Amino acid sequence: MKLVTGNSNRALADAIASHLGLALTDCTVKRFADQEVNVQLHENVRGEDVYILQSTSAPADGNLMELLILTDTLRRSSARRITAVIPYFGYARQDRRATGRTPISAKLVANMIAGAGVHRVMTVDLHTDQIQGFFDIPTDNLYSAPVMTRDIKQRYDVSNLMVVSPDVGGVARARAIAKRIGTDLAIADKRRPRAGVSEVMNIIGDVSGKSCLLVDDIVDSGGTLINAAEALLKSGARDVSAYITHGVLSEGACERIGASPLKELVVTDSIVETEAQRQTRNIRRISIAPLIGEALSRTASEQSVSSLFD
Repeated sequence: MKLVTGNSNRALADAIASHLGLALTDCTVKRFADQEVNVQLHENVRGEDVYILQSTSAPADGNLMELLILTDTLRRSSARRITAVIPYFGYARQDRRATGRTPISAKLVANMIAGAGVHRVMTVDLHTDQIQGFFDIPTDNLYSAPVMTRDIKQRYDVSNLMVVSPDVGGVARARAIAKRIGTDLAIADKRRPRAGVSEVMNIIGDVSGKSCLLVDDIVDSGGTLINAAEALLKSGARDVSAYITHGVLSEGACERIGASPLKELVVTDSIVETEAQRQTRNIRRISIAPLIGEALSRTASEQSVSSLFD
């Protein structure tokens, strides 16, 4: 079993390797003067079971190319099996043709990854479960729910909690958390007039006097979370926090969240932390390295991965 990483999230790769008691394979991933990706392996991987640890977060194009070229390098070096471990799968938000003359980028990226020579894909909290079907190779979608549930139980009085989905599309994800901690579920009725802009119209459920936890897979600009938090407080919620798997947090998002009524935003380390995140008072990170490490160990030994979430 060999672990190889690109440059997308070295800290997470180190944590996963530490959990497994392995060293990362000696590999150079750098750029030529014109920014083309240059990869060179410094260890023999012939006949090995190799796992590439690489999120396709910003810069999405560069990190995706690193993943593809690492795959080609391993294939041409006679690796027995190549598994792409993609904690954050970028381009997932364009998973259907919502309007005319638009791409299905998630399918295109899936084709590119499989075409490069990957035998299996492992990712965390895909934007929609249907993306698994875009791959013609085995795909494991891990869920961060056990990690979040453990943290919630350690830090909150669950008897006064209400889990809230920030939109109708995320109800299944929020319900899974609510079921694990034994609380009720509310829903924010959201309207999105255009990409990147959202408006919360109503709160479905009684949140009066409750500590509310917004649960979602991605936080990008932060607009949806902030609008939902404001709507919940107007509906009588005592305070509002959020648990989000992937902290994309594009430019200006950290400042907006820091100035918002959110008591706390908890994100995983699927995407590398920025300086703006470190300086924001109400953003906290939890690690999914043990979750991914255990899934890799089970995959390597041909054990069940789905039983992790029973």
